Amino acid sequence: MRLKSLAATFATVATLSFAGAAQAEDAVILKLAHFLPSMAPAQAKVLGPWCDTIAAQSKDRLKCQIYPSMQLGGTPAQLVDQVRNGVADIVWTAPGYSAGRFPAIEAMELPFMVGDALNGSRMTWDYYNQFAKDEFSAYHVLAVHIDGGAVYHTAKTDVTKLEDVKGLRLRTSTRLSAKMLKTLGGVPVSMPPAQVTEAISKGVVDGGVMPWELMRPTKIDEVTKFHISQPAGRPTFVGTVLTVLMNKQKYDSLPADLRAVIDANSGLPLVETFGKVWDEVTEANMKYAAGLPETTVHALSPAVYEAMVKAVADMDDEWAKEVAGRGIDGDKLVKGARALSAKYFPAAK
Repeated sequence: MRLKSLAATFATVATLSFAGAAQAEDAVILKLAHFLPSMAPAQAKVLGPWCDTIAAQSKDRLKCQIYPSMQLGGTPAQLVDQVRNGVADIVWTAPGYSAGRFPAIEAMELPFMVGDALNGSRMTWDYYNQFAKDEFSAYHVLAVHIDGGAVYHTAKTDVTKLEDVKGLRLRTSTRLSAKMLKTLGGVPVSMPPAQVTEAISKGVVDGGVMPWELMRPTKIDEVTKFHISQPAGRPTFVGTVLTVLMNKQKYDSLPADLRAVIDANSGLPLVETFGKVWDEVTEANMKYAAGLPETTVHALSPAVYEAMVKAVADMDDEWAKEVAGRGIDGDKLVKGARALSAKYFPAAK
């Protein structure tokens, strides 16, 4: 009897071990890459929790291995190729870093388009679904959102009038933010976020046109003294569109139930999560900066803001004509973007 009991016990243990091994073999590890440090809100408050959620809902059959700060190599501009080619399974990146690759979505980055990040992200997702889906057809798109809008972070020069921008060498993130700064008389300098603080400390640039969300992860608060935003209730100077893209073949290869887990946690819910987090971080970082010694945080006066709006007013038409040269109906895209801006930010118009 004892031998039979031991045999039964061993058989049970072997069965459980085999089942556990089979379950482990079934687990899909998704390589998720992005360009910011791991402590940045993008990972700490959105991507990390998202990975935890899909792991829980799939009973650990879906797991993430996150590679922050370009740990898979390359530059932020190359993330769209890394996910397309399978170097990464999922990336969080800005399409605008890859200038010219995604022209339709770029309309969201025209000046004074969005206000807060939550409604701005809802608007950007709406715009993507109406006007820009085709240019992302090589990817399985999980989210398209927008940051909280850029403000001016400068080391030595406060901006209280339009003339103060002239000659300032500022880091810009996208082609249109660079064009806007150049139109205002500034000197745009393109570089990854991770390089900005050192560039400011060495005098290579005078500051950056960047969202509040990047202030703490990049530590630019340690090298800047002035932080200038738009008047309350008005659209931000310029925004940066951001996307969560998945390798299409990887998504298609998943069993139906695992695809369903991805689907349930993507699209508008993920877009809104990014927007809410961005707004929370914007408010927190503004308060943090205002409490720093010898630091000035203020909004432009309405008069100076309107002068800035007027100075770059031709950018809509110029952009429409530029993309028309590539066979794209730029007028339709600009009108569509501005109509959505009026819909999502009626009080700002």
